Amino acid sequence: MSDSGDSDIFWVFYKDRPEWSDVTPVPENDGLKPVVVIAHSEKFEDVYDYFRAILQSNEKSERALQLTNDAVELNPANYTVWQYRRDLLQALGSDLRSELDYVEAVIKQSSKNYQVWHHRRVLVEWLQDSSLELDLTRDALLQDPKNYHAWQHRQWAIKTFGLFEREMEFVDNLITEDVRNNSAWNQRYFVMNNHLGWSDMNVQKEICYTLEKIKFVKNNESAWNYLRGVLLHDKKGISGNEVVISFCEELYTNKCHSPYLLAFLIDICDETIKKGETNSMYNTERALDICNSLATKFDKIRSKYWNFIADKFRKYQNTESINVSNNYEGI
Repeated sequence: MSDSGDSDIFWVFYKDRPEWSDVTPVPENDGLKPVVVIAHSEKFEDVYDYFRAILQSNEKSERALQLTNDAVELNPANYTVWQYRRDLLQALGSDLRSELDYVEAVIKQSSKNYQVWHHRRVLVEWLQDSSLELDLTRDALLQDPKNYHAWQHRQWAIKTFGLFEREMEFVDNLITEDVRNNSAWNQRYFVMNNHLGWSDMNVQKEICYTLEKIKFVKNNESAWNYLRGVLLHDKKGISGNEVVISFCEELYTNKCHSPYLLAFLIDICDETIKKGETNSMYNTERALDICNSLATKFDKIRSKYWNFIADKFRKYQNTESINVSNNYEGI
């Protein structure tokens, strides 16, 4: 959306339109000493001077509705324009189906704009019809698989209108196309959390699914984060799932140095220590060794973070030493 292009050849300023001669334009008022003066084109100033005029007079008319079209074209992120347009639609009893077509066209030109998606949401709420939303958001996500606004709108429509039936299939296709698509992994968690649920069977199923994806790309932060999220719903925790433990140890034995694997092993150590399992291989010594590897070799860019985590395990170590000493003195 811009104020330039071939259409400007046929543009007639509002100040030169006879049907608008009864309206006195209202210029922008930035005060006597504006900090920053934004340079607008003559067309932009003309449209918005007349928009401010009808806003002040609260005019509800078809010509006002058409004026908002031009205002949106020049600045589709203007909240006031969209809100007034909604007021006009209601006051005029406009065809909301046509409005859906209109805002879809705007979305295709400005798909990362919160205001256009919000306008779409209000229309769907008014109509109580979500039949077009999955296709609309799918098309937007084909253009940009990580479009936050499209995902947000999709989740709202799915949850509000119960459109979960084929969403896992949709998500699986996206992950298959790009296993690193963090947005798709997030959507998978959304479906599990809000629809399928975290039964023991579903938890194990999701663990197996995620491990297969990690096998494919071991240095994939999205899949490792999803695995952590799934294990939050496992009664045995991060350190108690034998399938996960075996998988991680196999990767480690085969010299996999993915920072995400190593960080996961540190989490296992942390949970095991907190459980008081002193005879486990997941102890403070191993955690400190992995922290050192990350800080000095495999994740040096975050060396300060891993040194900080190492300090935490040293405190565990000191506490363990004190406890052992106290027990010895007790004997």
